[in-house]
Amino acid sequence: MKKLGVSLLAMTVASTAAAADMGAVDEPIKLAINEWTGQHISTHVAGEMLKAAGYNVEYVTAGYMNMYQAMSDGEVHGAMEIWSSNVSDDYAKKVDAGGVVELGDLGLDAKEGIAYPAHVAELCPGLPAWEALNECAQVFATADTLPGGRLVDYPADWGTPGADRMTGLDLPFKAVPAGSEGALIAELRASTERKSPLLITFWQPHWAMSAYDVQFVDLPVGEEACFNDPAWGPNPNAVNDCDFAPSRIFKAGWSGIADKWPAAYEILSNYQLAVEDQQPMMGAIDVDGGSVEEVVAAWMAENEDKWRPVVDAATQ
Repeated sequence: MKKLGVSLLAMTVASTAAAADMGAVDEPIKLAINEWTGQHISTHVAGEMLKAAGYNVEYVTAGYMNMYQAMSDGEVHGAMEIWSSNVSDDYAKKVDAGGVVELGDLGLDAKEGIAYPAHVAELCPGLPAWEALNECAQVFATADTLPGGRLVDYPADWGTPGADRMTGLDLPFKAVPAGSEGALIAELRASTERKSPLLITFWQPHWAMSAYDVQFVDLPVGEEACFNDPAWGPNPNAVNDCDFAPSRIFKAGWSGIADKWPAAYEILSNYQLAVEDQQPMMGAIDVDGGSVEEVVAAWMAENEDKWRPVVDAATQ
C-alpha cells in the first residue's frame, strides 16, 4: 500500500495541529549533513522549511555512523535521513540515555541489498538467485581479490553490510569499500558502459536504480533471528546469512529541541518527503550537475502546497 501523499499529509497536519512557540529564534538550529545526495536533499528541504518559519539554520557536516554523541551533546540538533537497516549501535544507546529523540518517519519507501547491473545476469547465469554467486565468483575477481570475487561495498563510514552478507552466506567474495557515494555511481556507470561484471551494495530510492537498470540479488528474507541466531538460515555457523532487514527511514534530534525550539520540533516531526519528490531532485544534482541549494530552492518554489501547511500549522 502506498503511503499518503505529502500534500494530503500536510493538509491533515495543518488542520489538526496547534501553533507552537518559536523559542530561541536568535540561535541557529544545526542539521547534520551526511555522505549521500538523498540525505542532502532531505536535510535542505527541512532546513528551508525551518527558515520559512523564521529560524536560522546551519548545515553541519557529520559522519553518519558517529554523529549521535554530538547530537546528544546538543552540538547537532537534527538528522533527517536515518536508515534503520544501517544505523550504528550508538544511536540506540543515546536514545536510551535520553540525549537523542526520534522525530518520526521521513516517509521514503526504501530497499537496500546486494545488486548488479542487469547485463551481469548474462555473465553469471542463475542470477538473481544468490546461490549463483558461488559458481561464478571468478567472473567478478580482480587482481586484489583473487581467487574470490569483488563486491563493492558501502563507504567505510556507512558500515560493512555487504561484507557481513558475504561472510554470513559463505560466498567467495572480498568486500572492498567504496570511497564515497560518487565512487559507487562511477562503478555502476563503468560497468554499464563496458558491460563488465559488477556486484555492489546499493539502495533505493536512488536515481541510478533506473538510469542503470540495477537489479537486486534474491537473498533469504531478512528476519530478526537471522541477525542473532547462527542456526537460522542457510549457514548454520554464522549470522547475517540473509537480506537486509526491511528499511525504515526516520528522523532524530537532540532531546532538548522541543523545549528550545517548540515550533521547529513540530515542523521536523511532521515533515515528510516522498520518493517521487526526492528522486528527481537526486537526478538533477548527480546527473544534471545542479547544486543542492538550487535544486531544493526550485522544488520548494514549485511545491509550496506540499510543505507550507506543515510550517503554518506549527507557527500560526
